[in-house]
Amino acid sequence: MAMKTWWLYVTAVFLISATPGPNMLHVMVQSIHHGPRRALASMAGLMSAVLLCLLASAAGLGALLKASPGLYDVLRYAGVAYLVWLGVKAWRAPAGGAAAALPQARRSLPALYAVGLGTGLSNPKLIIFCAALFPQFLDPARPFAPQLAILVASFVVIEAFWYGCYALGGRSLARWLAPANRQRLFNRATGVMFIGFGGLLLGSRV
Repeated sequence: MAMKTWWLYVTAVFLISATPGPNMLHVMVQSIHHGPRRALASMAGLMSAVLLCLLASAAGLGALLKASPGLYDVLRYAGVAYLVWLGVKAWRAPAGGAAAALPQARRSLPALYAVGLGTGLSNPKLIIFCAALFPQFLDPARPFAPQLAILVASFVVIEAFWYGCYALGGRSLARWLAPANRQRLFNRATGVMFIGFGGLLLGSRV
């Protein structure tokens, strides 16, 4: 691929990843509840979802979804349901200082990874990017494998950078959320945001 194409891709990915969405919100919430180190399991799940979606897009899933609106709708509705479920769960999360976070701290690393994977696979920004935009950066006149490796590696580095930023931000926010009333407000705001992302996915089209 041409260098200018790569720069355009990097710029687009940097801005898209920086914008608050389900992935970044999930990283921040997990960092608040479990700390940045345990949140690495959630980040690994999110990153696995990113890799799966990018590779599926490169394999032609984006074209398949465009040709089969019914299949896309099934995936979209499943993603909407998952995001709404996350929103309801966040809204109803207990608030009461450090004690309220203890049950969540016992969640296993595989469980944190699985929730991260599910969140990433239902992320409307990632789905739309992989289905509609990512294939546009692959030049059919050039070798496929090197292009794919460069694009995927660039995405992973940028995404990991923003995960780190949001995780550290969540650690700082955790101190501010010590009072129960602030925790309750944060839980409900988080719930509304996840449900809102579900609404965006419901109204999206490939």
